Amino acid sequence: MRIATWNVNSVTVRIDRLLAWLERSGTDVLCLQELKCEAAAFPADRLRDAGYEAAVHADGRWNGVAVLSRVGLADTESGLRAGPEFDGRAEPRAVAATCGGVRVWSVYVPNGREVGHPHFAYKLRWLQALRETVTADAAGERPFAVLGDFNVAPADEDVYDLAAFEGATHVTDEERAALAALRDTGLSDVVPRPLKYDKPFTYWDYRQLCFPKNRGMRIDLVYGNRAFAAAVTDAYVDREERKGKGASDHAPVVVDLDVR
Repeated sequence: MRIATWNVNSVTVRIDRLLAWLERSGTDVLCLQELKCEAAAFPADRLRDAGYEAAVHADGRWNGVAVLSRVGLADTESGLRAGPEFDGRAEPRAVAATCGGVRVWSVYVPNGREVGHPHFAYKLRWLQALRETVTADAAGERPFAVLGDFNVAPADEDVYDLAAFEGATHVTDEERAALAALRDTGLSDVVPRPLKYDKPFTYWDYRQLCFPKNRGMRIDLVYGNRAFAAAVTDAYVDREERKGKGASDHAPVVVDLDVR
């Protein structure tokens, strides 16, 4: 089974690229983030024609998540259990499904904006709610993973230049402690291999030629339980999909599993 995660940065704008990538990559299950469309506007028909069912959690703002599967889609769940709100609303940032016997959550962790901002505190609360939501699945016997845009670089080597992020979000001790607490539920970081250069960055800002200069970050993560990690045969960042006109600022992270 081939499972992937991708912050597509607008599924309607990039639907042609998405369909082409699905066909080219042979992906069976794809976790999407930052849909930027209402659930009713999600291109489910075009994906169904390509062989994929979809579990969608979206409201038309800059959030929105989905799980696409061509190996079955069951036991879907939208939103975190007892998840926090921001500005009086629960944002659509998490959706789960069981696909071919593998349980996955597609998550889009809040950005946090600035250290000390209310959105930063919300981010930490959201990560705590994620931990509480997935604890039982993480400890289970079936393959299980949380995949998505975590908006946190787990370690110093996961950013191109730590000094460039001094005082900023994504690299703080608080955010990394929240990730460590999530891993402590029984999950491990499935680190992909890069297709170019020495670090598996997954995000490059559109500005200041960050992509051609490889000024990136590894913030799109795959955290799998023991059964999931044991089934991994390969993992890589599809950096090629970040190239060209109309690309997302994130690249897909692809994981191959032997779950026979």
